[in-house]
Amino acid sequence: MRARIYQPSRNAMTSGMAKTRKWVLEYAPASTREVDPLMGWTSSNDTQTQVRLKFDTKEEALDYAKDNGIDAMVSEPHKRKANVRAGGYGENFATGRRVPWTH
Repeated sequence: MRARIYQPSRNAMTSGMAKTRKWVLEYAPASTREVDPLMGWTSSNDTQTQVRLKFDTKEEALDYAKDNGIDAMVSEPHKRKANVRAGGYGENFATGRRVPWTH
């Protein structure tokens, strides 16, 4: 059985990095999905695709995969560069500001 180990990316609707620290082991689909001719729903008899296991480190996920005989592929995350301004947000309201701040 094949699986993928990765760190989830941040949600595009937020600027925060919540829920992106853990590593996830997710199984690859073993069978194709089929369309029900009557209702038009897609279905599959593979229930492993519904399983997502979370681990604190990549090594823990790899150890779990090796112990259970799972062929795992690791996808390394693309780290983004920190966007830190000098002075930060508080600089907008500093009392020693030379130029008045306006909207």
